[in-house]
Amino acid sequence: MKAYLDIETSFSNELTVIGFYVADNGTLIQMVGEGITPDCLVDRLTGVKTIYTYNGNRFDLPVISQCLGVNLRRQFESRDLMYDCWKQNLKGGLKAVEQALGIGRRIFGRGEDDPRILWRRYRLHRSLDALERLLEYNREDTLNLVLLEQCLEEGRRRDDALYSVPVDSYVRIM
Repeated sequence: MKAYLDIETSFSNELTVIGFYVADNGTLIQMVGEGITPDCLVDRLTGVKTIYTYNGNRFDLPVISQCLGVNLRRQFESRDLMYDCWKQNLKGGLKAVEQALGIGRRIFGRGEDDPRILWRRYRLHRSLDALERLLEYNREDTLNLVLLEQCLEEGRRRDDALYSVPVDSYVRIM
């Protein structure tokens, strides 16, 4: 089984959201704040063979290891799509690559939509709007990894700017 994984962190580099999509069963899981625990993460990844990320080998997976003490690279195969992009001369962050390949998104993570600002607004003011916006941003990052892999395998841009990945079930753990 494949899982596509993306994390969000606070200004102090604490894990705020771990989102992952298990393609084989169409399940999107978002672990949030205190719901992020080593046992829960490993349990939810049961059956997964390969974890797909973008810059995950240098950021997401080391942060998970540092914060939770779980080394996902030892337990799973890791495929960092950033390196696949580099082989096709697609440089820059995930948003730049998405744009180059015609992968659409609604939230770009800049200004007031910066995930660290959204987390701070949620924690300080209990803004459920900020939390929902943060989770939507993470959802787009996570699900767009599926589309990115498809584009890389097909060697072409997407023609359908806001194509959606089928999510059969959604689990939020807080």
